[in-house]
Amino acid sequence: MNLGFTAVAVGLATIAGSVLMAAPSGQAAEATTGFHVSNGRLQDANNQDVVLRGINHAHTWYPSRTPTALQDIKATGANSVRVVLATGDQWTKTTATEVAALIAQCKANRLVCILEAHDTTGYGEQSAAVPLSRAVDYWIGIKDALQGQEKYAILNIGNEPYGNSGYSAWTADTKTAIQRLRTAGFTHTLMVDAPNWGQDWSFTMRDNAAGVFAADPQRNTVFSVHMYGVFDTAPEVDDYLRRFVNAKLPILVGEFGDNHSDGNPDEDAIMATTQRLGLGYLGWSWSGNGSGVEYLDIANGFDAAHLSAWGRRLIDGAHGIRSTSREASVYGGTGGGDTQAPTTPGTPAASAVTASGAHLSWPASTDNVGVNAYDVVRVGATGETPVTTVSTTGADLTGLAAETRYDFAVYARDAAGNRSARSAAVTVTTGRGGTTPTGSCTVAYRISDWGSSFNGDVTIKNTGTTPVNGWQLAFAFPADQRITQMWNANPTQNGRQVTATNPATYNTTISPGATVSFGFSATSTPGTNTAPTTFTLNGQTCTTS
Repeated sequence: MNLGFTAVAVGLATIAGSVLMAAPSGQAAEATTGFHVSNGRLQDANNQDVVLRGINHAHTWYPSRTPTALQDIKATGANSVRVVLATGDQWTKTTATEVAALIAQCKANRLVCILEAHDTTGYGEQSAAVPLSRAVDYWIGIKDALQGQEKYAILNIGNEPYGNSGYSAWTADTKTAIQRLRTAGFTHTLMVDAPNWGQDWSFTMRDNAAGVFAADPQRNTVFSVHMYGVFDTAPEVDDYLRRFVNAKLPILVGEFGDNHSDGNPDEDAIMATTQRLGLGYLGWSWSGNGSGVEYLDIANGFDAAHLSAWGRRLIDGAHGIRSTSREASVYGGTGGGDTQAPTTPGTPAASAVTASGAHLSWPASTDNVGVNAYDVVRVGATGETPVTTVSTTGADLTGLAAETRYDFAVYARDAAGNRSARSAAVTVTTGRGGTTPTGSCTVAYRISDWGSSFNGDVTIKNTGTTPVNGWQLAFAFPADQRITQMWNANPTQNGRQVTATNPATYNTTISPGATVSFGFSATSTPGTNTAPTTFTLNGQTCTTS
């Protein structure tokens, strides 16, 4: 972000782009005296995971504000700060003496110090911007202030290199910049921003990240995407970040806000997704924004006692800094460096099986800090294949082949990236193409509706010739109905999807021609409480009566 002008993406690419190649093996940094990357995760000098939760501060325009700003940023619970520096090409150069003082202030406030050279912002489109090569010259010129600080400082080579013109050169220029810094003797973790004003709508960084990572002889490079108007929906946020995670390439959201002139970013999705995937984020920015984006100030007028709506959301809202940030272990904190894996999830159960999809649900895992995500995988004779990642104990699978056997299992994962052992697998056999398997069952669904709440009674009849030994009935509410209590069955609800499972000790068998019933209480919005349209018993569709 440049406080003096607005970065507008000139086009949006669809998310359904190419898949990232996995990072090469042996990717732990050669030197572990400071921050380093291991297995796709940022770790500190104690080999503890660090999930960056911090705030950007515009030091180069407001140097006199920095001492107090860093204290105030720390007081929010942040574990890191991204500090704007200048190479002297667009703005007054931040000297080596000044940088040394900044690092000392970060250390005094127990903050991970992310230093970024801002003069590269929008190169190729912004006339005053300079190429990454000039940023490299700057870092080499102040090397004496940086050496020995690898445990506390990360070098963000250049802010938002390339605007919306000439960005195809980003890959080669970034590789060259990394290699020049390594040749000059830098062993710090390096951070590289995406092109397109940091938003990578062209997916240049996303699709070339593996090659850039491999070009670093120390395998110690972290990727940073800036999420503003390009990332205005949850699927876009999730898809972009999850591709890096699946490829074991380190990624964080280096800038984002709750509004922008190029569109309305989905800050809720950004914060929820980074928390679920165990990734870092850095909100833009503490104070001092201008040129129409003053709403991005986290603190109004640099006053920590007067946070903006954006500041309150970032710091104290759901998945905010105060509740999710962990101090880096080099300062004595946990750093998000939790090393205890969650317990193994329960065996998944399948329902609503069709020719091309199914719904899976499973008993929850537990963790000493908290489970953030579940990874669903397909298990095969030669290994496993990632299918989807969800934050709840259920997943809707789509795109399956008809009349095909699948074995699915689940891992649990916490915010630090620790993953549980794999659950037992469930076998799902899809139905015939173009048809939905029809079972020998009938379901009657009746309700007593009182407007904002209702009771439901469900009766299942076995119309077949063989007993149903153990049953699970799945259906989807058409609106926002939420079950509050169920009797004669055990409920699981994920969004609108409901699964009712037979009790453990009775009503477990439905003999031919016999029925079982269960009931429930639920809430609803008046006028929307219509009946589900489809019921499946053990994966087979029932008729309704």
